[in-house]
Amino acid sequence: MDAHLLEFLGMLVRWLHVIAGIAWIGSSFYFIWLDNSLDPPPTGSDAARKGVAGELWAVHGGGFYNPQKYAVAPAALPDKLHWFKWEAYATWMSGTALLVLVYWLHAQTMMVDPTIAVLTTWQAVGIGAASMVGSWIVYDGLCRSPLGKNDPLLGVVVFGLMTLLAWELGRTLGGRAAFIHIGASIGTIMVANVAMVIIPGQRKMVEAMRAGRLPDPIYGQRGKQRSVHNNYFVLPVLFIMISNHYASTYSHKQAWAVLALFSAAAVSIRHFFNRRHKGVLEWRYPAIGAVLLGIVAWWTTPHLAPLPKVNGPVTFDQVRAIIGQRCVTCHSPSPTFTGIAQPPAGVLLYTPDAIMLNAQRLYQQVVVTRIMPLGNVTQITDYERAVIAAWVADGAKIK
Repeated sequence: MDAHLLEFLGMLVRWLHVIAGIAWIGSSFYFIWLDNSLDPPPTGSDAARKGVAGELWAVHGGGFYNPQKYAVAPAALPDKLHWFKWEAYATWMSGTALLVLVYWLHAQTMMVDPTIAVLTTWQAVGIGAASMVGSWIVYDGLCRSPLGKNDPLLGVVVFGLMTLLAWELGRTLGGRAAFIHIGASIGTIMVANVAMVIIPGQRKMVEAMRAGRLPDPIYGQRGKQRSVHNNYFVLPVLFIMISNHYASTYSHKQAWAVLALFSAAAVSIRHFFNRRHKGVLEWRYPAIGAVLLGIVAWWTTPHLAPLPKVNGPVTFDQVRAIIGQRCVTCHSPSPTFTGIAQPPAGVLLYTPDAIMLNAQRLYQQVVVTRIMPLGNVTQITDYERAVIAAWVADGAKIK
């Protein structure tokens, strides 16, 4: 029952994380679009005299809207001022809770791969937590340094450091855990940008105005920079969120490079849209993204590793015995593996029909990518993988 409740809680937290993430990403995309789409008001107009730097007219949902952005701040603040922060906080808190429930509480299964590094639970969790905190400290320091005044160079350096982190995590944690902690590190940077830079800066601007002082424009400039950074972080994070469903990415021998290529493609595609919102159409950026994704598709094409020779015909009973010993502890209606309450991905392998139904999936995950069993916790052998491969090659029959 405890394991079931933990699984159910994980489902609810994942649901919340997706909802909050949609709200945060939606507002990020909208405001970057809005900022890039504003036009200066006509000289001498009421808007120009009020200090409006840009405005636009839009129609949506049967109504007309006229958003305006001030160069620094309006002459007086309205009584009601909307803040955009809880979407970010809810996304990070739910994502971190999910990280704890799925990965940290099952570190020996979900994070540790003995073929990469033998770690205790606390070592694995400590590495994951340190990557999140350390990423923010380094990133924030770079933004506050003289390098922070050169956005293109800063972007290259941050991209290089995140790639270096992916390489290092790939040398210590299992592939899925390495990927998800890169995502958690970027997510931590994004929410810290909101909580530590954007919101405090906006508060200082509001406080200055209420005290009758002109706000320091530096706070708006810093907030804008970090907001743009968050906008470019979004697509790589979204890829990482779905990557755990595609073993060909995180199980690759150079998974860190696969992630770097995917992220570079995502940034290039995002840049195309940001430029497009400014009225500049530059097809080279989606073209670059398409080429990078094409390279990844080619590079991650599975290549079957050499397997021992299997003598004689393989029977279904042999395959079923292997699956019963190595897979059914998790992939059954009532898993017996510690901490697993539901069969992962809903895959069942406890009956002949279930095995037949999932034969190709079994081959892909156990033989081709070798990502299953996770961390090889049930110690399947290469010969047993070869038996499954031979059975599938012979038509995956019950005989």
